[in-house]
Amino acid sequence: MRQWTIDAFAAGPFLGNAACIVEPLEIWPPDAWMQSLAAENRAGATGYLLRTQAANRFGLRWFTPATEVPLCGHATLAAAHALLGELGVGDTALEFDTASGRLTATAAGEDRYELSFPRPRPRRIETPPGLAEALGAEPAEVWAAPYLVALFDRAETIGRLEPRHDDLRRISEGLGGQGNVGVAALAPDEATHGVIDRFFAPGYGILEDAATGSFHAILVPILAERLPRATIRFRQAYPGRGAEFEGRLEGESVILRGRAVTVMESRLHLT
Repeated sequence: MRQWTIDAFAAGPFLGNAACIVEPLEIWPPDAWMQSLAAENRAGATGYLLRTQAANRFGLRWFTPATEVPLCGHATLAAAHALLGELGVGDTALEFDTASGRLTATAAGEDRYELSFPRPRPRRIETPPGLAEALGAEPAEVWAAPYLVALFDRAETIGRLEPRHDDLRRISEGLGGQGNVGVAALAPDEATHGVIDRFFAPGYGILEDAATGSFHAILVPILAERLPRATIRFRQAYPGRGAEFEGRLEGESVILRGRAVTVMESRLHLT
């Protein structure tokens, strides 16, 4: 059984966020087995694919080293790259059946892929008590979705945040979220990146995530009307790596576009 380590939403190797993608399976292994392998891999997520009767349609599940998650954008991008770029699945379009519904991925040339997500409906809320202290700065706006989203007026604030992760998890879970908080600000140099952001995921056992597609799927509808271009360019400013996204609205879908780079192929000696 093979697996690939793939850097997703990455301009090159050792950037973006790493995902391990196991070659397509005929049946789902036990959940405990999938969780153990994800813990062993220690990548941002491990993705498992399940064959169906259709050549371009697969079941897809994602596990961080700590837990299964309902949606993982960077591992979906990596799965598309494993299927189209490594295994040579004949079609340029893929469908994935997931806990978050049907997702699609399409090859866009030069190791780039476009993912389609159902459009989230975040709602603006008052800043929760303690959130500014937990983040280390006062946000200008707060939005609620599956994650909390805190928007700041100045891009330089994003890199300076030193959050208290236990407090972030408690505040997010208290509002019905998943224990995770994303932060973002419009960038001063829009010619390079329209938005600078970070994502703290203690609810998933990850203090800070390096590239988070599901977070950007929430940011796109929040920010789409504030920027002059239909396509928004994001940089997720994880220290030492950095990830790059493009996002746009298409009706009731959010389209995310990014590159993927294979950095390793390995063989699992498991029975």
